[in-house]
Amino acid sequence: MSAPRPRYSDEQFKSLFEPGGVIVAGASTHPAKFGFTALHNILANGFAGRVFATNLEGGDILGVPTVAGIEQLPDGEADLVFVCTPAGANESVLRACAAKGVRAAFITSAGYGEAGEQGREAEARLVALCEELGILLAGPNGQGLVSTPASLCAQIVAPYPPAGGIAIASQSGNFVSSLMNYAVQTGVGISRAVSAGNAAALTVGDLLSWYGRDEETQVALGYVEGVADGRRFYDQVRAVSEDKPVVLVKGGMTPGGQQAAASHTGSLASEGRVFEGAMRQAGVCRAATIEEAFEAAATFATQPLPKGPRTIVITTAGGWGVVTADAIWGSSLELMGLPDDLRASIDQKLPPRWSRSNPIDMAGGETRDTIPEVLEVVASHPEVDAVVYLGLGIQSNTARGLMTGRFYPEYGLERIADFHQRQDRRFATAAAEVSQATGKPVLTATELALADPNNPGPATVRETGRLCYPSANRAVTALEHMWRYSQWRQRRGLSV
Repeated sequence: MSAPRPRYSDEQFKSLFEPGGVIVAGASTHPAKFGFTALHNILANGFAGRVFATNLEGGDILGVPTVAGIEQLPDGEADLVFVCTPAGANESVLRACAAKGVRAAFITSAGYGEAGEQGREAEARLVALCEELGILLAGPNGQGLVSTPASLCAQIVAPYPPAGGIAIASQSGNFVSSLMNYAVQTGVGISRAVSAGNAAALTVGDLLSWYGRDEETQVALGYVEGVADGRRFYDQVRAVSEDKPVVLVKGGMTPGGQQAAASHTGSLASEGRVFEGAMRQAGVCRAATIEEAFEAAATFATQPLPKGPRTIVITTAGGWGVVTADAIWGSSLELMGLPDDLRASIDQKLPPRWSRSNPIDMAGGETRDTIPEVLEVVASHPEVDAVVYLGLGIQSNTARGLMTGRFYPEYGLERIADFHQRQDRRFATAAAEVSQATGKPVLTATELALADPNNPGPATVRETGRLCYPSANRAVTALEHMWRYSQWRQRRGLSV
């Protein structure tokens, strides 16, 4: 299926995401003002292009000489303008920018569609003007954009995330910040991110559609409150799903949420059940929360797709396996029975007291090489589609107890603590290596990902570029998203 014809050219998107130069219109000397924060973030996070700024009073801001008006800037030196001026000034700013060769604008100003009838009229004029000038308009009423391939942090908030394969498009600026905070925490990075604000011209659907063509992006992640053209949005996201995963959170699914959406971005929220069904048909992965959405996107960006639902749980403690089995039973995944040949192979690795079933409870029978070897044996079996590994970080937790006790480092405790930490690093590395070698997802989960993120177990998972899930239930949810998307692709004869 082909996507609807794009309303904006790749050249315009390049001006937005990879500009040779940026103008901050309405730069400020006051550190609490948007015009200061935006200029600071562009300069402080490594953008290598040209940076210009306007300020009615002139003078230098953060070492950048400002001019009173756009007219005083050189021609053809900037592709993007980041607008921090009041709404009433924006039309003249955009006309002046177009005359200088600017082809993309991000507008932070509020007072448009979210502010009543007069605001809607002003927003309509803004959209018409940008169409006349050939400017791609992002916003208004947005927080900014990030493009890590260009080291561009053009936003009025923090943070600046690590580089990676997740591209974000959101009608909520705060959710963009939330998702980027998760990227900072987990190390699973971002390619592009846009707070679409009122999405007056450039919609979330337009952004997701372009992310489908973007070579820097592996998975598209969106948040929407209202969709003005439901059919176009459906066609856009379905076309993207044929190339790469789309994860979506929908706000305004209840009457209370719909009322809040109207005051937030001026959106008319779609009817929930209709939207849900359409997205399922389009192959979109619908997440209930922002946390779930990020974890699903991070899993798509860092794990291979499962070719089937058959899942095995490997655990160093029985209780974790029980609740994970419950989670799998409540999902579309399959808690597969152990094939006889696989059980025989595991018998060679574990003492007779092991569970001899799935979940594989190793019952404390691990030696130096047991966990890497069991991971490899299990994931390599042709009937296994995915693995969830529980218990990472236990040995390092023991090491921490030794190192903080009053006997350390005497009695050989230093050597023992070092061994425990090295083991967890080996286990985390083995999980990534086995997954890469077999082409199957191997997900690690431990509460230590949150309770003690510097524990060598979850810390090493981050170093391998993968996500360490804070609970087995959340790992199962992420894996189920992958399986559902894999099923959708297989039903349509697409590669997995």
